[in-house]
Amino acid sequence: MPDLPQLLLFMAAGWLLNLTPGPDVLYIVSNALKSGARAGMVAALGIVSGCFVHVFAAAVGVSALLTTSAAAFTALKWVGAAYLLWMGVRMLFSQSAPLVIPTEAAAPEVDLWRVFRRGFLTNVLNPKVALFFLAFVPQFIAPDATNKALVFLLLGLIFNLNSLPINFGYAWLAAWFARRVNVVQRGMRWLDRAAGALFIGFGLKLAMTDNPAQP
Repeated sequence: MPDLPQLLLFMAAGWLLNLTPGPDVLYIVSNALKSGARAGMVAALGIVSGCFVHVFAAAVGVSALLTTSAAAFTALKWVGAAYLLWMGVRMLFSQSAPLVIPTEAAAPEVDLWRVFRRGFLTNVLNPKVALFFLAFVPQFIAPDATNKALVFLLLGLIFNLNSLPINFGYAWLAAWFARRVNVVQRGMRWLDRAAGALFIGFGLKLAMTDNPAQP
């Protein structure tokens, strides 16, 4: 394991990366605004669970395969892009449900398992997540470490657990605004459409991503 200063640097870098808005933050905030903090936190747990899959896969070399095999990267890239586009189109053309102000005592009815599952699949089917872990985590592994795979796994677990306070914070803040800001409440009927358009953009961007390991 890295020494304490290196570990603290690793955790701080993880917080900064998780504070950066992207598909994960969008998904958490979208669910929290519509269905309350609990739905946003479940979305965050689904996203983090998807990251765990990439951490375990990287520990046994699957992520390394993605960086060396153009076919493997391309296959997962297109599956992930198709999923993001599918989610985006569904959200873009969905019929808006009647607006109900979420409260902790009486939040709108929501299928939390579906919220979790979508967050999970969004990350599992994104090869850029796998490549991120492969590029970021090894920087904090000493070259003379006796069991690099184990250290990689432990650092990946720390990174994912370290992300939960940030993701839960996004969920709580989004739910807080949804309960208190009238402008947000009136605009929530457009939330699915805006989020859908952004997911389509993320999907198109992913589809056009080249394998950084290929010349």
